[in-house]
Amino acid sequence: MSRTPNLRLCRAAYTNPIHASALVGLLDAYAQDPTGGGEPLSAFTKANLPAALQARPTIFSVLAFDDAQAGLPVGLVNCVEGFSTFACQPLVNIHDVVVAASHRGLRIAEQMLALVEQLARERGACKLTLEVLSGNAPAAKLYRRIGFDNYQLEPSMGHAQFMQKWL
Repeated sequence: MSRTPNLRLCRAAYTNPIHASALVGLLDAYAQDPTGGGEPLSAFTKANLPAALQARPTIFSVLAFDDAQAGLPVGLVNCVEGFSTFACQPLVNIHDVVVAASHRGLRIAEQMLALVEQLARERGACKLTLEVLSGNAPAAKLYRRIGFDNYQLEPSMGHAQFMQKWL
């Protein structure tokens, strides 16, 4: 697998119209993919997401653009800072990882996650966390290759399961 030579990575500026459009477009494509739930983003989300993210200083995003294709947006990672009570330090949860279907297999996610790691270290974070669907083998393979593993405290207790409850 090769890297995209004209890939430009940056931390998203939510007030930048190009960044805001790239973020919403990439996230909407991800939401419509089976790994994202298979449903498009709502009109409300599309209209309000960049401003809602901007209003939360604990959130940051990384974008990838293919400058060989006129700055085509090809990747997005959304991150939310949390806090590890055991370490008494911040942590960064990687909430969304998106690579455009046209650019998969080029290690774009790996490059974006390297920038996320750098930004997390700058925030003083003690670790990165993420969740991945059990059926998303390519993503799980990537995450393991770059150092992620199942969360566990005491091996005899097994590893953590990601759960949710809608409000």
